Formats: sequence, structure tokens, C-alpha cells
Amino acid sequence: MNKPKILVARAVFPEVLAKLAQHFDVESNQTDELWTPVQLIAKLQGKQGVFTTGSERIDAALLAACPSLKICANMAVGYNNFDLDAMTAAGVLGTNTPDVLTETTADFGFALLMATARRMAEAEHFLRAGQWTRWSYDMLAGSDIHGSTLGILGMGRIGQGIARRGALGFGMKVIYHNRSRLDAATEAECKASFVSKEELLKTADHLVLVLPYSASSHHAIGAPELAQMKPTATLINIARGGIVDDAALAAALRNKTIAAAGLDVFEGEPSVHPDLLTVPNVVLTPHIASATMPTRLAMANLAADNLIEFFMKNKALTPVNHA
Repeated sequence: MNKPKILVARAVFPEVLAKLAQHFDVESNQTDELWTPVQLIAKLQGKQGVFTTGSERIDAALLAACPSLKICANMAVGYNNFDLDAMTAAGVLGTNTPDVLTETTADFGFALLMATARRMAEAEHFLRAGQWTRWSYDMLAGSDIHGSTLGILGMGRIGQGIARRGALGFGMKVIYHNRSRLDAATEAECKASFVSKEELLKTADHLVLVLPYSASSHHAIGAPELAQMKPTATLINIARGGIVDDAALAAALRNKTIAAAGLDVFEGEPSVHPDLLTVPNVVLTPHIASATMPTRLAMANLAADNLIEFFMKNKALTPVNHA
């Protein structure tokens, strides 16, 4: 019996490839080339499945050119690289990797918040440049985290993890806004209070973005929203690029509309808006919130298991659409 043919679109753990090879005829990309859409289409000819990482766009044009494709397994919790409407119409299933990265990403989100509030990146640059020659009372003074108000926009699993860290670890007052309010038990566990988006913006000392990207959340934080925030506030984005208007944020940072920002995601990444590279009061990291070896391995294994379960049992573990 012939094995189903799959493509692994980016380099991945050798042990995950070995697991896939037990079930599939695998074409891999261990040289980690970044394929153009045309090259990806060529590689997908005759393939029934593809293991993606978030950098491969699966849209109507690709699907029309790859009629044998049945499933796209993303090694990411987000899936804004998938055109779900087009995939559903074409009968192609999409999957993601929720849960396995929740706590690691929440750890990083809180680390980025702390680095931003306490101006750690600025301080390191200051020291490396030889500018630390004397003490002064206001040298690189940042803002407190303990006892401050933590605002969270998007209160899914990761948002709840950040809320718990803030409330239980730092005695923060936690407020949040979400499309739908959490149940009372979850609010109590997170020690979090539901507020309007307007109240969230004007009240939070530290605002963390953890909402999924969609057409409705595009530029959810732009110039009007930044103007509603406190001038002492910090903004942290570990969600997806495009949720923040990066040009507007750079202007707000330069004009001190808000105090500082910490960004792990960007519009058009891996490109970064050039204005963000010229302001000192921003901490920039290259989309690494889930980047620990155990977590990345768990993500890769879950993506692989989605492919295996789909072809062996006709039912994926974590689908994001119905095909």
C-alpha cells in the first residue's frame, strides 16, 4: 500500500521527520529554504498533506493549483497564513498547535513586559556604549510592575496565563477585554475583571495584546487607541503583526504619547517598520515567544500528529475549520 505523500515546508526536528517517515512518503526542507509561492506550489504537486510553520501562505490560488492537497498542519497556534474560507471551500483541513505553547508564551509575554517597563534594552545599550560613568537619581528610571494595573486585550489561554502571573506573582490589578466575557470561575482564578475596550486603554499601566489576528482585529491598536492610553503606559504585543499599526506606534513612542513598547511580532515580518528601529523606548524581539526547545518540539510533534491522525483515522486532533 502506497504511503500518502506530504511536504514538510521548513526545517524541523530530525526525530519529528523520522516519525512522519513511518507513515508518509516525506519530502522535507532541512536546508530551510524560503520558497516563493510559485516554488511552494511546485513542491506541493502530488502531495496530500503539508506541514507548515506560519510562513507559508495557503490561499485560493495555491489550492486551485494543488488539487491533491487535503490537509495543512501548522506548527503554530496562530493560522493567519491560512485562508480558511478558501480552504473550507476546497475541502482542505487546517490544523494548529494550541495548548502546548501556552505557558511558555505567557512566560515570555511577562518577561517582555518587565524588560519594557524597566527599560532593560535601553540600559544594556547605554552600558555597552560606555555612557555609564556616574549615578543619577533618574538614570533609566522605568515604571513599577508590582501593584500596577495590568490590562489584557484577548483573554484566551495565553492571556489567562499572563493574568495569573500578574495577579498572583506581582499583586497586579488585572483588567481585560475580550469578544466575550469569561465565566465567573475563570475570572476568579485569574483575579481579572472585565471592562470595555475604552476603559482598558485609559486605565492599564501595562497593556498586553494576546488576541488572534483577523480582518476585524487589524490595527485594533492604532493612533486613536494609543492616544487614549496613559503617557506612562507600556504596550506589549505577543499576538500577531497587524494588530498594531506599527507606524502609528513608532510615532507615539517618539512623541511620548505612551512611555514604551515591547514587540515580538510585526507587520510584514520578518521586515520591521524602519521607524521602530530609530526609537529607543521599544524592546524588539524576533517572534520568539514560544522559543524554548521543549515547547517547539511539542509544537512540531502536535503538527505531525495532526497529519498522522488525519490520514490514519480521518480525524485531526486540533482542526481550525471543517473540510
